[in-house]
Amino acid sequence: MSQSLLPVLPCMCGSFRRTSRALTQLYEQALRPFGLRATQLTILQVLSLAGEVSQGQLGEMLAMDSTSLTRTLAIMGREGWVTARRGKDRRERWVRLSSAGEMQLRRALPVWEKVQSRLRHRLGAQAWKNLLQLTHQVTGVVKTQEGSL
Repeated sequence: MSQSLLPVLPCMCGSFRRTSRALTQLYEQALRPFGLRATQLTILQVLSLAGEVSQGQLGEMLAMDSTSLTRTLAIMGREGWVTARRGKDRRERWVRLSSAGEMQLRRALPVWEKVQSRLRHRLGAQAWKNLLQLTHQVTGVVKTQEGSL
């Protein structure tokens, strides 16, 4: 699609969602040979960095609703990429990357890095850095306000 066919959207949410859909399509096309979705790769990356975390903590880190996270973790569990255990409270679940998940992440990282590199090159290094900082800042503002903006 040409740039001229993309109208500037007046809504921050609409603009971010359109960008998110476009990015998701780009990354998922690259990850398809590995049987991975973009959300699954992100979860693998976060668990690789964070280690074992509660499902609630993981949802907070990803700003992801409980239902979607539960569904995605169930799929990833069936694939053998994550393992889960009950916490002290029966409602609490702790999740971590399995050895198969570590292997899946290692297999997918070169393709992910290639997509990252190409996109960074197209945007320019400074715009890339600014965009990462801005998205982090927006998420922080919204999540700390929890609907009271």
